[in-house]
Amino acid sequence: MNVEAILRTKGRAVATIRSDATVADCVRELKNRGIGALIVSSDGKHVDGIISERDVVHALADRGGALLTLKIDALMTRKVQTCTPEDTVSDLMERMTARRIRHLPVLQDGVLCGLVSIGDLVKNRIEEVVSEADSLRTFIAS
Repeated sequence: MNVEAILRTKGRAVATIRSDATVADCVRELKNRGIGALIVSSDGKHVDGIISERDVVHALADRGGALLTLKIDALMTRKVQTCTPEDTVSDLMERMTARRIRHLPVLQDGVLCGLVSIGDLVKNRIEEVVSEADSLRTFIAS
């Protein structure tokens, strides 16, 4: 199974935020959308960075409440790991686990076309295992 199959199911919409937005804007957006990360992009097509709940929590521990007035630019991860629609779920699970990351922007020809989380990958893998088990049960029963 590859990333394209996940995007067909979950959709290609990606929540983005500009680097000149404040951390308060980011926190509000994460809460309102019920998500764990935002792609930082000036045009919605190219990845300038990523900011996650983890980034905000770590900065809060270091900087306190004043953090909320900072620009995203001050906290975002600039060196973003990405993937393509052709990447396999198992390869990404391994990569995300090794690098301790939870979100991967999906790029096609350098343009943002989706986002997958570790939760998306685990859900997909569970569905595959259940399907395989059902197939085996059907085969054994026939």
